[in-house]
Amino acid sequence: MSRSQLAPGVEVVAVPGRGLAVRTAEGEFLGVRTRGADEEALLRLLSGAAGEPADAEQRRIVRAFEDAGYLTDGPPRPRWTAARRNVRLLGDPVLTEPLAAQLTALGARPRTARATAPGASPGGLDDLLHDDPAAVVWCLDGPVPGGLWDAADRLPAHGVAWLRCHREGRQAYVEPLAAAPGDVTSAHVRARRLAATPAHRELAAYWRGPRACGAPAGLTPPAAGLLAALLADDLLRWAAGLPEEAGLPARRRLRRVDLRTLTVTEHPVLPVPAVAPMPGTAREQEASPAQGRDG
Repeated sequence: MSRSQLAPGVEVVAVPGRGLAVRTAEGEFLGVRTRGADEEALLRLLSGAAGEPADAEQRRIVRAFEDAGYLTDGPPRPRWTAARRNVRLLGDPVLTEPLAAQLTALGARPRTARATAPGASPGGLDDLLHDDPAAVVWCLDGPVPGGLWDAADRLPAHGVAWLRCHREGRQAYVEPLAAAPGDVTSAHVRARRLAATPAHRELAAYWRGPRACGAPAGLTPPAAGLLAALLADDLLRWAAGLPEEAGLPARRRLRRVDLRTLTVTEHPVLPVPAVAPMPGTAREQEASPAQGRDG
């Protein structure tokens, strides 16, 4: 047998009077028919404490677990690809500091940009590409001012991954990672959110400001840690080339975090197709000196 250790998230428990049951990574319990096999020996075998199956019945059970995808051969810990280690962090320290700590622990080399003021914007695309980052992450402890992320939306076209999050009151949004042309940008997310709500005028006005705010609704350390963990996990999966898991694809997933309960909900989001320019009127076409002979 090439594999006999339980995969991450899969567990086997001895149920009094009912034998063994497997708890899948999805949290479902399934019965195990052991046909008189030594249950304690099976538990040791499946936990990796024993070597190879001792008899034909153990081999049958291990083969059944392997066929069901419940076993692993002990894959190495996901490793950050060397070419993707340089990560540039922009935004508010309440988020960039815990994110930098988590990225460093995972094997990345985060660099926090020094801004003259909280949330200050780099000069443009050339500034964002300075020092050749593999990824740029921008974190805001507040709504996104109009146009702030326009230049960053062009990063995937230059081979740089682009990830961001921001807070709106007591909700925070972690947008999908964009790593290639055609991925979801911040402009796409704003357009989709406006299209999905009947309060699109109010939401657009909220983004533009000004706003009257009451007591501060800033991020608590647990909330900031959760947002940093979500961002770091997305980056690790991209940097290590890990396959997609069950659920929405990471590049088509907008996550909304309720900062009161730290509840995370996922919402599908797609790129917004480019809109063709409206054709001019006949009179405008006749008056245009650049109009071609064939229209």
